[in-house]
Amino acid sequence: MKSLVILISGRGSNMQALLKAKLHVDSIAVISNNPHATGLEIAEKQGVKTAIVDHRAYSDRDAFETALVEIIDSYQPKLIVLAGFMRILSSRFVQHYQGRIMNIHPSLLPAFPGLDTHTRALQEGIKIHGCTVHFVTSQLDHGPIIIQAAVPVLPNDSEKTLATRVLQQEHRIYPQAVRWFMEDRLKLSYNYVEVDETSFNQTVLYSPGLQE
Repeated sequence: MKSLVILISGRGSNMQALLKAKLHVDSIAVISNNPHATGLEIAEKQGVKTAIVDHRAYSDRDAFETALVEIIDSYQPKLIVLAGFMRILSSRFVQHYQGRIMNIHPSLLPAFPGLDTHTRALQEGIKIHGCTVHFVTSQLDHGPIIIQAAVPVLPNDSEKTLATRVLQQEHRIYPQAVRWFMEDRLKLSYNYVEVDETSFNQTVLYSPGLQE
């Protein structure tokens, strides 16, 4: 059964991109740790099943994750995706779904793991930034990389303008990664992900641009 579970904490813009992509799955469920997440209402309006596991209702992370696992497993998902899910997951949780959890991160990993990626990118003066879809492991933002997209960093960029440009690419590559997984086209070997029958664009992105 090709079912998908999406975990959110807020508006879930990447969740919306996944729903808009019309993925070939049997069912989709959206679960949030925040009962006030606007993404829940958006999903419900599209006829998607939703559930809430409020982390504040539990005494500790173990109790919260036990309840979360119970809800997730009730949907029998082939894949779990994190779409702005603002809780750090324990090694026990990650191992329970090893090879079946994806996350999207707003940088070209392994550069800039963690928070404030766009601010840090601007502070470092890098010329190319982007986003990464990867499998989740116990080490934060260090799982095997599935797909990346790069954008130029412009001279007048602010954190907001750079974040907007990166987010547009997030909405493109996350559905693609999920589609590949559901089609059984991803092969995970140690820390390397291979995609079956994929053509590669040979175009090189230069920033600043080069003149011949």
